[in-house]
Amino acid sequence: MARQGLRRRDALPFGQVTVDIVIPVYNEEVALPKGVATLRDYLDTYFPYEWRVIVANNASTDNTLAVARELAAADPRVSVLHLDRKGRGRALKAAWLASDADVVSYMDVDLSTNLQSFLPLIAPLATGHSDVAIGSRLLKGAVVTRQWKREIISRCYNLLIKILFRNRFSDAQCGFKAVKRSVARQLLPEIENNEWFFDTELLLLAEERGLRVYEVPVDWIEDLDSRVKIVSTATEDIRGLLRIRARRLRQRRALAASGD
Repeated sequence: MARQGLRRRDALPFGQVTVDIVIPVYNEEVALPKGVATLRDYLDTYFPYEWRVIVANNASTDNTLAVARELAAADPRVSVLHLDRKGRGRALKAAWLASDADVVSYMDVDLSTNLQSFLPLIAPLATGHSDVAIGSRLLKGAVVTRQWKREIISRCYNLLIKILFRNRFSDAQCGFKAVKRSVARQLLPEIENNEWFFDTELLLLAEERGLRVYEVPVDWIEDLDSRVKIVSTATEDIRGLLRIRARRLRQRRALAASGD
């Protein structure tokens, strides 16, 4: 009963809820204007909460920063965060920690995930039902279009996470996530990775802390112009999983030793 009461106090009337949407970008001068325009149209039409879009420029070497600043100048609800170093995790940490919104979120600039899933992603956090919300390409009801090699890699990676950690979430790496700001400020200082493994580490840490993770099945279409390098990203992910697994084993041994 106490848990239910806490969640009711966390909930806000929808007109008072604020949401920040971060779009991490690296050399996306072509995709950025279309992505932001499409997102703004959706938010203006369907989204009931107050919103801001933050373009987090990850040390782009093309005209992405200039394009982002033009978009911000045209709409006060769009802002730009510039970072001198690459890394999706680094960008999200900086943007989320600087935010004063009730809910912080992010999505990929290519909008691979259908925007109709965004309100279902945010609502459980705004109402106090959940602490973290993620899009899943592996839940029943999801519709996914991508190359078979990447599909196999994704499924094998998520299976490996379940073998090592017996986690409950189904899809660690979908670029479509949201977190209560209060929760983000608790978790982010504990996350070591600043690159692609950031997502997995965030979710494993959230479950370890007993937080409620809500999943939304999404419609998702692969961006064939993706900047993700599969081999190096997979290597980084596996190293991250082994690092967290080793840390948990050390913690268990220390706890067992202290009880002897």
